Amino acid sequence: MGDPRTGRERSDGPSDWKSAYAEVVRIPEFRTLWLAHALSMAGGYLLSISVVLLVYQQTSSPLAAGVTIALTFIPQIIAGPLLSGLSDLLPRRRVMLAADLARAALVFGIGLPGLPLWAIWALLFCSILPMVPFGAARAALMAEVLQGERYVAASAIINLTSHVGTLAGLIAGGWVVAAVGPNAAVMVNALTFLVSALLIRMGVRARPAPAAPAGGAGPVPGLWRATRDGARLVFGDPRLRTLALFAWLAGFYMVPYGLAGPLADEAGAGSGAAGLLMAGPSLGALAGGFVLTRLIGPQTRIRLIGPLAVGGSLPLLAWWADPPLWLMTALLVVSGALASYQLVANAAFVLCVPDEGRGLAFGLVAAGLQAAQGVGIAVASLLVEVADMRTVVTGAGLLGVAGALALAVPWAHLSKEAATRMRAPEPTA
Repeated sequence: MGDPRTGRERSDGPSDWKSAYAEVVRIPEFRTLWLAHALSMAGGYLLSISVVLLVYQQTSSPLAAGVTIALTFIPQIIAGPLLSGLSDLLPRRRVMLAADLARAALVFGIGLPGLPLWAIWALLFCSILPMVPFGAARAALMAEVLQGERYVAASAIINLTSHVGTLAGLIAGGWVVAAVGPNAAVMVNALTFLVSALLIRMGVRARPAPAAPAGGAGPVPGLWRATRDGARLVFGDPRLRTLALFAWLAGFYMVPYGLAGPLADEAGAGSGAAGLLMAGPSLGALAGGFVLTRLIGPQTRIRLIGPLAVGGSLPLLAWWADPPLWLMTALLVVSGALASYQLVANAAFVLCVPDEGRGLAFGLVAAGLQAAQGVGIAVASLLVEVADMRTVVTGAGLLGVAGALALAVPWAHLSKEAATRMRAPEPTA
C-alpha cells in the first residue's frame, strides 16, 4: 500500500487501483493543491464573465466583447512555450505563489472604475500569463507528491472538478455579476487568488528546484535552453509525441462547442440552447471520466486511449443527417464521454516525462491544446461563411477520426511501455 502522508509506493507493492481515490484524498498536500486549483479555476471563470460584461457595459460593442474573450486564450498560447519552463528552473511552490499573487494584483487593477478600454485589455492579457507557470508547476508538483495510479486518480479528481466548475461558472458567473456589478465582481475575483496563495503557502511543503544542480554546484540552465530542451524531449520521444498529438485532437471535436451559437440559431432556438450545447461536452466528460478511472483497470484504460480518441470525433459525422437540437446535445454528451481519454492521456504524459522537464513539457502541450482548439474553432467559423453548417461539422469529424486512427496504430505498440513507465516509482530525494 501507499504511504498516505506522501503518496509514495511502499515496499510491499502498489495499492489496489480501486482504492486510489480514497487514498489520494487522505493526503494533505493533494487536498491543498486540489482546493487551490478549484479556487484558481473559479476565479478564472468569474474573471472571464465579469470582464466581458464590464467591457460590453462600457462600449455596447459585440466586437469589443469578442476581443475580450480572445484575450483570455491568446496569452496561454504565447506563454506556454516561454513561461512554463519556470516551473523546472525554480522551486515549484514558489512559482505557484508568485503566479497567484501577480494575478491578484493585476485582476484587482482591472476592477478599478474608470479605466479606459486599452488598459483593461492590457491588464487582462497580463493577468492570464501567470496561469501558464501556475498550471505547469501544479501538474509537476502533483507528480512529486503522487505516483502511479494515485496520480491518475488525483488527475481525475482535478479534471472532474474542472468540468463541474465549467458548468457552475456558466450558471453562477452571470448571477454574481448581476448581483454586485462587474467592477466589484472583478475585485472579489482577486481575493480568490490571494486565498489560493495562502493555502499553498500553508499546506504545500517547500522543495528545491528540480533543475538545480546536485550539491548546488554548476550553473542553473537558462529559460531559453530549458525551453529548447523541453521541445526536444516532447517531440523526440515517441510516447510523449503521440500523447501530445492525442491531446491536440480536441481541435476537431470541439468545433461544435465553438459554433454553439450559430447551431442553436439555425435550429430555431435561443441563447439558452446554445448554453446547453456548450455544456454537453462537459456533462459527457464528467460521466466518462468517472467510468474510465473508477470502473476500468489501469492496463485496459491505457490501451483504450486510441479507440476512445477515434470515438471522440465520431459523433460529429451524424451532423451530415442534419440532427435536431436534442440529438445535437446528446451527440456532444457522447463525444465528451469518449473524449475523456484526455484524462488518462494527460496522466500518462506527465508520469512519462522526467521530473526535471515535467513542468515545461506540460506547458508546451497545454499551449498546443489551446492553439488547436482556437485554430479549429476559428477556421470552422470562417468556413461556415462559405459552406453549410453540417458540412463544416462533419468535415471536422472526418479529420478528427482520421487523425485519431493514425495515432491509434502506433499507440497500440507504445501503450505497454507507457503503462510500465507510469508504474515506476519516482526516486526519492
